[in-house]
Amino acid sequence: MSGFQIKETNRIELKRELNDKLEKEVVGFLNYHEGGTIYIGIDDDGNLIGLENVDDVQLKVKDRIKNNIIPSTLGLFDVICETNKGKSYIKINIASGPEKPYYIKKYGMSPKACSIRIGSSTESMSHNTIEELFAGRTRNSIGKIKSPKQELSFEQLKIFYEENGFYLNEHFVNNLELLTDEGKYKYVAYLLADVNGTSIKVAKYSGDDRYELIDNNEFGYCSLIKAAKCVLDKLEVENRTFAKITSKEREEKNLVDKIALREAVINAIVHNDYSNEIPPKVEIFQTG
Repeated sequence: MSGFQIKETNRIELKRELNDKLEKEVVGFLNYHEGGTIYIGIDDDGNLIGLENVDDVQLKVKDRIKNNIIPSTLGLFDVICETNKGKSYIKINIASGPEKPYYIKKYGMSPKACSIRIGSSTESMSHNTIEELFAGRTRNSIGKIKSPKQELSFEQLKIFYEENGFYLNEHFVNNLELLTDEGKYKYVAYLLADVNGTSIKVAKYSGDDRYELIDNNEFGYCSLIKAAKCVLDKLEVENRTFAKITSKEREEKNLVDKIALREAVINAIVHNDYSNEIPPKVEIFQTG
């Protein structure tokens, strides 16, 4: 329709109708440093086509953005019904998200699920970009998000420090940067507290797939440091030792190198995205 002047740019996406690419395009703007706007009911040439049942489309858009994208998009988008020359269309304003990378839930954190706006198109992210954004998001989020509980105790943390020759004085919450600028406990403090809602599962299977679960343990609802130690102790038991008798000596070797295993587990726990309250999971498979 002439007179309706709009075209696709790095911050504007036009869609003739609601289709299955909505989430990808929303994610692209969430991951873009400027955010953007999606119009539904306007074709690629900027012609206003209009929508039937625009209220129904609006509800579907809100539902899909809210439920199909991780991390939470609440407060980051606005879906507006507008009318021009008797034709109704949808305008979706999307802010640049603070917890990048955002991704489509059903595909997991992968290039298929993570996209970003490049010019006037939405492109998949590389694995390296996803990992860099995720590492930054995890560090930033639990360091800034306020703890869901403010009555916390840290006896387990104090014991851990004492066992390693250190002592936590009355200023430890400030020294360890566990408080927000407003003096509230951060989410990282919640994870280190004696009681929290986080647990780490260790599952063991009889074969090389998840068909038959033979052992399932859960370590948590306590200080993350204590939970991590329990996980490492469990894996120490599962990490079988094989012995070889030579002419000179008895050689012993673990199924998995102890140092490498410990490093992998600690990295998984440290770099996990706790802002979604999804803890890491350790799985043990029998391969022969």
